[in-house]
Amino acid sequence: MHRQVFLLATAQALFQIVSVLVMTIGGLAGSILAPSPELATAPIAAMFLGTAVSTVPASMWMTRVGRKIGFVSGASLGTLGGLLAAGGMMTSSIALLCAGTFLAGGYQGFAQFYRFAAGEVADDRFRPRAISLVLAGGVVAALVGPLLARWGGELMQPMYTASFLFLAATSAIAVGVLMGVNVPRTVDTADERAAVRPLGDIVRQPTYLVALFGAVTGYGIMILAMTATPLAMTHHDHDLTATATVIQLHVLGMFLPSFFTGSLIARSGVLRIMLAGIVLLTAHVLLVLSGTGFYSFTAALILLGVGWNFLYIGGTNLLTRTYTTAEKGKAQATNDLTIFVVGLAASLSAGVLQNTIGWQALNVWLLPWLAAAAAAILWLQMSPRGAAVRA
Repeated sequence: MHRQVFLLATAQALFQIVSVLVMTIGGLAGSILAPSPELATAPIAAMFLGTAVSTVPASMWMTRVGRKIGFVSGASLGTLGGLLAAGGMMTSSIALLCAGTFLAGGYQGFAQFYRFAAGEVADDRFRPRAISLVLAGGVVAALVGPLLARWGGELMQPMYTASFLFLAATSAIAVGVLMGVNVPRTVDTADERAAVRPLGDIVRQPTYLVALFGAVTGYGIMILAMTATPLAMTHHDHDLTATATVIQLHVLGMFLPSFFTGSLIARSGVLRIMLAGIVLLTAHVLLVLSGTGFYSFTAALILLGVGWNFLYIGGTNLLTRTYTTAEKGKAQATNDLTIFVVGLAASLSAGVLQNTIGWQALNVWLLPWLAAAAAAILWLQMSPRGAAVRA
């Protein structure tokens, strides 16, 4: 059990390096090739489109063939995507660049199930920590992803070509790591298959809806602000080194708390941790309003990362209580598809909002969204179902 969680955490680290690398330079690379500034974030949007398109097929296919085959196939998509994106930079083709990041998004569509696989190899007591420890693999990505983006920025010409080659190499290493993963195939009994509920019945559960809305809120807000950050920092005269440092600290904020988020959930309850995430994201918005200097960006993005961590891990943990083993494929796929459709919309709108209303106004518009999420969590906490969740 512990060995499998370690392998999944390692694979998570490698996958997050790919994701962070695209988030760090995708908008900057796009700004070189895009015909207009509003399309600068198209490569990042293409990554989220790839994730949204692949999430449901990935989940359903892995239900048939197993986690290992699916995870290895996903990492192979990342390798091909990195090579295509590098080719896009070399040929000045934004279409080819977006095709590469689209395949990297396909890799993400498979890799997002690492956290569920951790829950499947762990026993009941270890499950919250297993999920959070796998996500803690992103700490490595926080250190390495922006570093590779910065090193590769001018290592080869055109700019960022080497960065995408690093992406391909990282994905290839992940293929080797995933060959050692062995998530036991679950065999449904006839009674379990007969008791499988329609998808609508699963999704309409209040606990499922709150878990989904919490994770969507954390992810959508994080992607919108994170995607806009490199463009906003460039607009306010910060260089690539400063931008990479801010993204690095942000990703540390996303994943470093994962070492203890599971323990906090076990001690304080999942709904309280999700509410704490809302408070931290609200504090991010308030810090954004303090100015556009390096330290304002840094502090705000760290809080953005920690708030995402609490909401995303909390939402994932809460979601695992809403479906049976026989229902997991469609329940998990629906959850992640919704999350990444919102991520796609957030990444597409980030460039437009940054260029039209600016960095601070963009973040102020997040407050009503946060208020709605807080209301949903409080409603569940005070309902009879909230007592069951606390138990």
